[in-house]
Amino acid sequence: MTPATSARDRIRTASRLVVKVGSSSLTTPQGTIDVDRVDALVDVLAARRTAGTQIVLVSSGAIAAGLGPLGLSARPRDLATQQAAASVGQGVLVARYTSSFARYGLRVGQVLLTADDMMRRAHHVNAQRTLNRLLELGIVPVVNENDTVATDEIRFGDNDRLAALVAHLTHADALVLLSDVDALYDGDPRRPGARRLADVRGPQDLAGVELGKGGAVGTGGMITKVQAARIATGAGVPVVLTAAAHAAQALAGADIGTYFHPDGRHPGTRLLWLAHATTGRGRLHLDEGAVEAVVARRKSLLPAGVTAVEGDFAAGDPVDLCGPHGHVVARGLVNFDAAEIPDLLGRSTRELASTLGPEYERELIHRDDIVILEPTY
Repeated sequence: MTPATSARDRIRTASRLVVKVGSSSLTTPQGTIDVDRVDALVDVLAARRTAGTQIVLVSSGAIAAGLGPLGLSARPRDLATQQAAASVGQGVLVARYTSSFARYGLRVGQVLLTADDMMRRAHHVNAQRTLNRLLELGIVPVVNENDTVATDEIRFGDNDRLAALVAHLTHADALVLLSDVDALYDGDPRRPGARRLADVRGPQDLAGVELGKGGAVGTGGMITKVQAARIATGAGVPVVLTAAAHAAQALAGADIGTYFHPDGRHPGTRLLWLAHATTGRGRLHLDEGAVEAVVARRKSLLPAGVTAVEGDFAAGDPVDLCGPHGHVVARGLVNFDAAEIPDLLGRSTRELASTLGPEYERELIHRDDIVILEPTY
């Protein structure tokens, strides 16, 4: 058994799998839901579920499913019509999955999430509890972004990041990303000489690799899938990226598509959530000394090392920490409102305590609430 085959056995033997499928893998050339494609995917997932594996399906396609009922010939460009299409299409999509899985005596449960559900800890815990209970009850959760009320989520990632976060949220053994491309290549696969990357163990394996853009129906390109793989592998979850047509082979652990090896680290849910499920509500600009203290020595951020503040945020919100040249180096949960911080900049906590009171003798962000944002694939 080769090392690659051995590694891919983690997919074959996984007891809990998250499978993500994009819009382009579920639709006709006209952009509407393709019943045959849905059934073909469900055939594969149902076989694995019947064999005892718990399956979480993260499915795009709500907007595409709403095009036909609304008489639209193409994906709408304006947000309001996208949301209307999602509202109509989500019911159509879940009904299709419900009918298809029912052929095997399996039930599905709809779970709609937004990035905000991942950012707010109470929502995050509730989502985890719901998904775990559905799996315990033998249900196949069908997860999608709540495109009806989401704004920038509709234009982000084609559910790729969501799938990676769900894999971590549910403590999945593996993540399978299905798209209309059979693997990651070192160049445009339509060009002669493009080579399939069978294994990716880190950023070094992707040096010089061209990552293309997505199609007309879906919003996610290869770069979002690679970023999703980075999130999952950083949490110890192996990832396979391949075409939906190869789903059966991928789930069987065959040498198909691209296998992203987990990097061995297992960050806590809190830090993974902070790094990948939050968006900075503002920015704190640090001097060189503060960057060294926070990034290299993993110290708390003190007011003395901050040179400027941007944004309108409240205590407890996530904020991005930037170095002198404006590059984001970390993210943390701030202890003060944005309006309070300008008066604190450049001053020691001892000085602040003596002039403003003892409640100001504390860090802007405690080290336990800071995650270093390392370069991704």
